[in-house]
Amino acid sequence: MFNALLLQAAPQPAPGGFGMIMPLVLIVGIMYLFMIRPQQKKQKETQKMLDALKKGDKVVTIGGIHGTVASTKENTVVVKVDDNTKIEFNRTAIATVVVDKPAEEPKAEKKSLFGKKDKKTEETASAAVSETEEK
Repeated sequence: MFNALLLQAAPQPAPGGFGMIMPLVLIVGIMYLFMIRPQQKKQKETQKMLDALKKGDKVVTIGGIHGTVASTKENTVVVKVDDNTKIEFNRTAIATVVVDKPAEEPKAEKKSLFGKKDKKTEETASAAVSETEEK
């Protein structure tokens, strides 16, 4: 009986620590790429926007107040909300700078899934041309 126990193979040693740490390192690396890095980029863009604030910019605060920058100081911005109403905010309370939209360009022709013109578009275009010719 004791001979049978002695003849059994010795248990294999546990795998090295490197094999167990590698998946953890991969998870942390993926989390950095997908969560932390984009947040850092957004913070840099926001800081750049706040540093570029100047008198006359149209802004929206984090509270949803729309106004025009009347003056700027080191850490604060005075926003003109109405003719006689000015409110002083911390720079960090400015959410966005409103940019006037340029005139819209005419829309391109819609094409079907395979790059061909839609039949409906062709029919309406030909109907419009025929109506113009009749007049």
